[in-house]
Amino acid sequence: MVAEDYEIPEGLYYSEEHEWVKVEDNLARVGITDYAQDQLGDVVYADLPEPGDKVKQTTEEKSEEMELGAVESIKAVSSVYSPLSGEVKEVNDDLEDQPELVNTDPYTGGWICVIDPEDLDSELENLMDAKAYADFLESEE
Repeated sequence: MVAEDYEIPEGLYYSEEHEWVKVEDNLARVGITDYAQDQLGDVVYADLPEPGDKVKQTTEEKSEEMELGAVESIKAVSSVYSPLSGEVKEVNDDLEDQPELVNTDPYTGGWICVIDPEDLDSELENLMDAKAYADFLESEE
């Protein structure tokens, strides 16, 4: 696997669980990366969080409160983990009827939810920039 094979936009933050974060006016839009959607295959269903759900930033000791939901593909069901702690403010309702947006447009149309983060600056330090994420993908080989 070569990181160059995947879209890794600059200006986003990335987690080791292959979620991305886009900071917009102190809110965080979250989705799964191009690499993650490629590994999953064709997404057929997205189990989304509810507005008002409280989530915690994912650590190595994963727990239920770190899960944002799941995406189901023809190959597997995969949990989506929260890259930040906070409250879910909005979910992408388009995924109910068009879960394939996660595959075709992971960074714009296929986003999962928007989180109002509790400690944005501190928690962003636990995430990677585009170059670090590309290096991480290379090291996963």
